[in-house]
Amino acid sequence: MLTPNPPSSAAGVVELVTTCPRVSVIIPAYNVAAFIRETLASVFNQTFADYEIILINDGSPDTEELERAIQPYAGRLVYLKQSNQGAGAARNAGLRVARGEFAAFLDGDDLWLPEFLEQQLKLIESERGFELVYADAVNLHDAGVERLTNMDVNPSTGPVTMASLISGKCTVITSCVVARRQMILDVGLFDEGFPNSQDFDLWLRLVKHGARLNYQKVVLAQRRVYAGSLASNPFKSLGGEIKVLEKTAQRTDLTTEERNAIEKSLERCRATVAVFQGKETLATGDFKASRASFQLANRYYRSWKLRLVLWSLRLAPRLLQRAYRLRTT
Repeated sequence: MLTPNPPSSAAGVVELVTTCPRVSVIIPAYNVAAFIRETLASVFNQTFADYEIILINDGSPDTEELERAIQPYAGRLVYLKQSNQGAGAARNAGLRVARGEFAAFLDGDDLWLPEFLEQQLKLIESERGFELVYADAVNLHDAGVERLTNMDVNPSTGPVTMASLISGKCTVITSCVVARRQMILDVGLFDEGFPNSQDFDLWLRLVKHGARLNYQKVVLAQRRVYAGSLASNPFKSLGGEIKVLEKTAQRTDLTTEERNAIEKSLERCRATVAVFQGKETLATGDFKASRASFQLANRYYRSWKLRLVLWSLRLAPRLLQRAYRLRTT
């Protein structure tokens, strides 16, 4: 599909000659050497073929293995290397050299089903046209594919607005996104100051800029979940979400609905983080800190389970600790 030029003078960059593709597929890679061939195969197996692939090695410690894995595809993709700067910076590097009208994001360990690009392009160009669309996905573990989809667990309901994104009524899956590249450039790309949740921040800025977002409840991707993957660490995701919401709260152009949604979501996220912290400090035997965290969480959730935990922390903290350790081992 593509004819390679000799490597450019910039280290780690392979330039390709072709007419401008309609879609630029942007794949950040960090510690994904074990999965990257399967990820790339899922792109090459697409029923829609007018695309380029831009793979960004974000200072990965498995660079040697990664480059061996992608060697068979050397003439079929653009390969960039940079120091480790995070997924947002890696995607930005891809966006800056991309030539497609549309950008499609795919994490280096995730997979697309064969009709992903074809169906998503139909959606983004339907009606009066949208600036960004996303689809549903399922999680892929060593044991196989989960029965519940991502939208079963984190649904998208109703129109995609800033308030619905903030409140969690609509949840965008990054590896399921196709967007108009120019609009992303217009709002300033991904915020590289966020180690995670930089995608959530971008969706919010796009909507506030006037972008029209839509989705389809069709499974078109598989998200790989394993120890060490971002999808396996909800604690980090929540921390990133809190930082994004705190940043967004500083805007002066928020509506009352949007500001209220931020306040409620911050309260929910902080309470959920407190539950995680309560469990961690319970496991280590810091019962005072554990009780403080669960008290904070219970002010939001008002749960009988949390009240029982707090009661146990007062009367029999070591018994509760042993029970928790048994349950988590």
